[in-house]
Amino acid sequence: MPDPATRDATYEDLLQVEDHLVAELIHGQLVTTPRPAPRHARASSLLGVELGGPYDKGHGGPGGWWIFDEPEVHLGSHVLVPELAGWRRERMPGLPETAWFELAPDWVCEVLSESTARVDRVEKLPVYAAHGVGHVWLVDPVLRTLEAYANHEGHWLLLNAFENDDPVSVAPFDAVTIPLGGLWAD
Repeated sequence: MPDPATRDATYEDLLQVEDHLVAELIHGQLVTTPRPAPRHARASSLLGVELGGPYDKGHGGPGGWWIFDEPEVHLGSHVLVPELAGWRRERMPGLPETAWFELAPDWVCEVLSESTARVDRVEKLPVYAAHGVGHVWLVDPVLRTLEAYANHEGHWLLLNAFENDDPVSVAPFDAVTIPLGGLWAD
């Protein structure tokens, strides 16, 4: 039973967190993690570049998506900041006027690190599933892997796992092939 003297963290608590940390609200708790390390940031940035051309801009691909780096996503009482998230433009024809998104993304990518992997897998994945996020990719730049999941009735179904230099063509971005090896720092 929770201590009656404790209170859920608020958005105001989140706003007080120092800029060098990523702050999220998960199940009423303020969760902070360090800003991404270079290997982590590189994998995230390059994946955004790979998807942005064909899916956000429609260059060499189908277009029809908004792809964002580190968007603030409000899902009920949760405030999450995935490394990347995408919304189909048919579901979100225009961008919100707020500094955050209240519509659940269609796709989320979390880049795992030693300090974030447990929170990403154990805390955030169930929230994404419960709020209708359709697909999640988990990228590990140390292990050089990408795991692709689809939401099936509120549970994550592994579609495929890729490693090293594998070509990646998997939902929801299966219209083009992404060279996985291009995401790694070495």
